[in-house]
Amino acid sequence: MDVLHSLLTGFAVALKPVNLLFGTIGVVFGTFVGAMPGIGAPTGIAVLLPLTFGMDPTGGMIMLAGIYYGSQYGGTITSVLVNVPGESSSVVTCIDGHQMALKGRAGAALSVAAVGSFVAGTAGVITLMLIAAPVASFALKFGPPEEFALFLLAFTGLLTFGGSGSLGSDSRSKTLASIVLGLLVAMVGSDPLSGRTRWTFGSIELMGGIEFITVAVGLFGIGEVLCAFEENFQIDLLKASVRLRDVFPTMAEWAASVWPIVRGSVLGFVLGLFPGMGATIASFMSYALEKKVAREPERFGRGAIEAVAGPESANNSATAGAMVPLLTLGIPGTGSTAVMLGAFVIWGLRPGPLLFEKNPDFVWGLIASMYIGNLLLLILNVAFIPTFVRMLRIPFSILMASVVVFCVVGGYSLGNSLFDVWVMLAFGILGYVMKRLQIPQAPMLFAVVLGPQIEVSLRQALTMSHGSLWILVGSPISASLVTAAFLVFALPLAGPLVKRRARG
Repeated sequence: MDVLHSLLTGFAVALKPVNLLFGTIGVVFGTFVGAMPGIGAPTGIAVLLPLTFGMDPTGGMIMLAGIYYGSQYGGTITSVLVNVPGESSSVVTCIDGHQMALKGRAGAALSVAAVGSFVAGTAGVITLMLIAAPVASFALKFGPPEEFALFLLAFTGLLTFGGSGSLGSDSRSKTLASIVLGLLVAMVGSDPLSGRTRWTFGSIELMGGIEFITVAVGLFGIGEVLCAFEENFQIDLLKASVRLRDVFPTMAEWAASVWPIVRGSVLGFVLGLFPGMGATIASFMSYALEKKVAREPERFGRGAIEAVAGPESANNSATAGAMVPLLTLGIPGTGSTAVMLGAFVIWGLRPGPLLFEKNPDFVWGLIASMYIGNLLLLILNVAFIPTFVRMLRIPFSILMASVVVFCVVGGYSLGNSLFDVWVMLAFGILGYVMKRLQIPQAPMLFAVVLGPQIEVSLRQALTMSHGSLWILVGSPISASLVTAAFLVFALPLAGPLVKRRARG
């Protein structure tokens, strides 16, 4: 009954006209962001984040969350119509979705993707609602040693599963480099315990540290724009036309999509719980699963509707799963949730177990808004598909120039200082270089956000134990988390060795 009462309170908050307006803006903008290749949810959230300064935190977070899960819907549009994924999580949708479009079934592919996304998103929110409060209550038992062990597990999970999702040594080393860069950036400014300045190089502007928003907007905004202009990216949409009457699938297509939607929903939510996994890996694993269980796997790659329904359900369910560690433990698992965690910090809120006790209206209003947002997205992505196709015809140069303007205005608005703008541009160049070198940017942002917290937790734990590291494994919770972190890190390394010995 407590959960039901809290949810009803959340709906009362989410249905306020101003919050409903912000939620609608978020899902509409998120759909557009997801549909436009080269932008993505982290960029969309980072660009609009400065506009939320001065807003009520509840309305602002409802809008940012709408962009996050709305982008997963939008990424399907260009994947199906023009074989260009708007989001990385929609890459796998190109394989069969575009083949369906070539056969005149683009409407069916988009419709099944929208319905699957709605079912998966709603199921994910229900699961989030049921497990978030118990997880938060359990987290109240955490002290500094347990917090450090949890952060250690998050970083090892990101190192193992982050980046491109490959477990190869090259991918892991690049992800590690990104994490180290983020930790170095997080150290700039004042020591969190002693107050001494470090890494400021005599600059007064750096004494307060580097603003999170300048890092986020630079990496995901300016950096993506530079890459897009270098590639001279263009999309031919002149022949892409979808009429409303062509949107509905046949009964056979619906029947073939039911179980892929169910499996994708479960798989996506579970993978979304783990840092570094996220929607992209969830969609690829869903595609592999559907091909494995299919009676006719040879259909995959030729326009199998199951290959659209499963992955699209998985990537949307993963967004709800990623909200669980963000809200209950304060740990972001993706670049998007890392930006959202930065928003919490800006508003003076700390995600974690106490958030549910001190700010219940905020938390449950956000959760309830995700129900409403998924319903709005279902309507948008079925009824307004032709409209979104026309919006995609905006010249890419104009779109990218608009992104730059938003970034510069947002960077300047932080402290009305050109120094912040120059720092943002520097991180934009860094983001461009990382993109060219195929170094993932999300782990760096992850480390920038969590770096101060893991440092404080470690130093507080060592202070409690007078410098002894045994305190990190002194309780059952911390020992279990440290063991899990070791296994997450070591098992992928042990797999190739076992195979080599088996062959030998």
